[in-house]
Formats: sequence, structure tokens, C-alpha cells
Amino acid sequence: MLVMDAVLETYEAKGFTLWPVSGLPEERLLRLSGDLSSRQVGTAMAVLASYNKGPRKRGERHAGDGMAHVRRLLAAECVVAPGGLRVRDTVTGITASPGCCFGLENWRDWFGLLEGEEPWLGHDPEPRVEHAGDVVRLRPDAARHEELHIDIPRAELRELLGSVQDDLAGFLEAVERWASRRFAPVAAALVTTLDASLAVSARLDDSP
Repeated sequence: MLVMDAVLETYEAKGFTLWPVSGLPEERLLRLSGDLSSRQVGTAMAVLASYNKGPRKRGERHAGDGMAHVRRLLAAECVVAPGGLRVRDTVTGITASPGCCFGLENWRDWFGLLEGEEPWLGHDPEPRVEHAGDVVRLRPDAARHEELHIDIPRAELRELLGSVQDDLAGFLEAVERWASRRFAPVAAALVTTLDASLAVSARLDDSP
């Protein structure tokens, strides 16, 4: 069975204290979905807010203020989400984690595979895709372990990406609940910003 998840790297949440966060997962990847606990949502938001905080502006409130941290996230031209899509083959036990510099905000680039494209998926590790008949062959780290691969039937790819969209939509609902309790004045704006930056609500038919 193949499982495709939207995941966020959690390095930026280490030592974060502006709001409650969860313990960091051992593999440093947090799966995003509507099933996250409040503290796990806090971890995700700590990552996003810290990664996209930009330079402080003159006269801005103290950096230790949670609302100021969130407002700087809202001011980002485009939210960058370190992470991406993780693919797991539960039969072989092979997992392909996202590479560096190909953020979750680019997840819809995977739809290019349906048009015969072979999108770049980051580096270190260096996941690589190629077309092999009726399957898309995904190598988790082509630079170091070229022999390892996961075969994704092209006929299943759209459904797998649809499951990612469902998980991201659930994550936005969890963010709305979390933000409504902690940062009510900007809760709606926060969800709107993440929805647009992560391309969650747009129809799958609108993807490349």
C-alpha cells in the first residue's frame, strides 16, 4: 500500500517558547492533518512563523510577543513551508522523504508527473522521479542509494494527491480552531494566508 503525506520539518520549533508546542518527532517530520492535537498545531505554527518571520521592523513589538510573531508571518509575501510530500510503501518498508529546498508550498508540482514531467524534488536527500511504463519510479535518495525505489502507478497518483489535499484542508481547520483560541483577531486572516500560500482549496483540476 502506498501512503502520501504532507509533512513539515520541525527544526525551527526547537526551543520555541511563545506558545505551547509538542515534543518534536524523532524523524523531525510532522504529518499535517486535521487530527493534530493543539500542541502539534502549535509546533507547526512555530515552524511556519519562525521560518517566515523576516527582519523586524522599526518600532515593532518585542520579539517575544506571540501576536507579533504571527503578524510577521501574515506579512510574508509568500509563506515557505519547509518539508514537502513523504511517500511510504508499507509493503517494502521504503520511505521517500522530501528533499531540501522543495517546500510544501510546491506540492502541486507533483501533478506535472501526470503530464509526463519529472519535477525536481529537492536535495540532501535527493529524491528523484522518472517514468517507467505505467508507473512513476521514485528514488528516495538517488545520489546515495540509486537501487532503492518506490513504484507509484500513474493511475493512482491523482488519488494520492487528493488525499494530501484532504489532509491539508483538515490542517487548516485545526489551525482555525487553534488560532481562534490564541489569536482570535487574526485567526481568519491566518487561515486565508496559509490556504493561499499552500494552494489548499484550489480545485485539483486547476493544478498544472
